[in-house]
Amino acid sequence: MPRSTVTALRVVLALGLAGSLFVQVVMVPLLAADLDDAPAGVRWPVVAIVLLGIVCVQVTMVCTWRLTTLVRRGAVFSQTSFRYVDAVAASAAVAALLLFALGAVAAPGEDVAPGVVLLIGGAGVLVLGVALLVLVLRALLAQAVALRTELDAVI
Repeated sequence: MPRSTVTALRVVLALGLAGSLFVQVVMVPLLAADLDDAPAGVRWPVVAIVLLGIVCVQVTMVCTWRLTTLVRRGAVFSQTSFRYVDAVAASAAVAALLLFALGAVAAPGEDVAPGVVLLIGGAGVLVLGVALLVLVLRALLAQAVALRTELDAVI
């Protein structure tokens, strides 16, 4: 993989991490303040879901950074990669569950339109699809690692 691609991805990841930290520190407290009028049964679950969702994104970005390090070193086809790929898949699955929980919290009452709840559920299905896609890519990585091990034994 070209060094420029890895560098570009790392710039995007660094900006994403900085942005997510800003959202955690500045925007989430503003969201909590905005939800002052909401019942406590809605306010705190929404804030917690948003915070945990941001953590899921951060875990994914850090694991992707580590994978780019392995790519740069030429060691991505090793057992070490599985730890990071598994973390990305788990993070995406947790994010999907968080979206479903957000839809469940937003559904009762008339404060949130049913279409918005449906959109949140659809986003949850899409994120769950990402988790499944990462699992498929993990299986491909496992085959590549096994093939490389066989080739190393032959050579």
